[in-house]
Amino acid sequence: MAGIELYAPRAPRHRRTWTAAALILAVVFIVLGQAMTAVPGLMLGFIAMSGQSVGWTGTAFSLFSFAATALIVVGWVSLFERRNLLTIGFNGKGLIRFVRGYGVGLAFLLVVVGGIAALGGYRIEAGGVFSTPAPLAALWPILVLLLGFVIQGSTEEILTRGWLMQVIASRHGLAWGIGLSSVLFGLLHAANIRPSPELAVGVANVVLFGVMIGLYAAREGSLWGVCGWHAAWNWLLGLGFGLEVSGQAIETKPLIVDLATRSEVPWWTTGAAFGPEGSIVTTAVLLTASVVLALRWRSKDYGVTEPAASSLSKTTPI
Repeated sequence: MAGIELYAPRAPRHRRTWTAAALILAVVFIVLGQAMTAVPGLMLGFIAMSGQSVGWTGTAFSLFSFAATALIVVGWVSLFERRNLLTIGFNGKGLIRFVRGYGVGLAFLLVVVGGIAALGGYRIEAGGVFSTPAPLAALWPILVLLLGFVIQGSTEEILTRGWLMQVIASRHGLAWGIGLSSVLFGLLHAANIRPSPELAVGVANVVLFGVMIGLYAAREGSLWGVCGWHAAWNWLLGLGFGLEVSGQAIETKPLIVDLATRSEVPWWTTGAAFGPEGSIVTTAVLLTASVVLALRWRSKDYGVTEPAASSLSKTTPI
């Protein structure tokens, strides 16, 4: 599988960032993107000096600020690597693939929350927005944050599955591309809550999510679907049921119902402070999906294998 090009063929003028440099740059791109928006966020009152978001508007600002990282990645791909957006997965049937991925992401999240609820992990703390005296006013933050999660989820996919996974896979094969990008993706969530067993399981599940979503992107040969999947999962998790998203809570009325975890239930059932992503139910769902996708990958030849050096000169630049 060495030399596989996941989304589009490689042309002679294209550059590939070295693997070790790409892993470091992925972190640098995130830090730079956050740094670019930190001062405006502090000045406008969306972010406290502690770095925490202030209310739902602060959460929205933080989610929208991920666009800065996306622009940095696109700039690197365009200016240094001399490639266009096709090569990081933004190819044909974008709307169809995004909507389909969004629907699949919603379905997966409902299965996880439903599974935890069936095991007695939740109690209903309050109703959703339509139980309030002014449902339209309560719905506004949810709609704004929906767009915010599209930006945040898509940015993380552009960085990890669109750019990092593709760069590594083009040199070392799909397994290395998925593995290294998924481990880095998990480590980026390792400081979301205090060190604890649920954090360890949560990070492991985030790594497993990276494997599953990497297989999804590779099989589809596109980034559109996983952008939708990621955005849907985070949005419905935090805004549909009022649960923690990788340990982060959102201060707004949830859309469907406000759930709270039962403290008498084992932490590994609910994920405790990390939220459902720290639950073994999520582990089971993601592991099953990863196995299915891996088997379906093996059943057919996906991807664009790198042409031999002798034929590269005849390749039309993209």
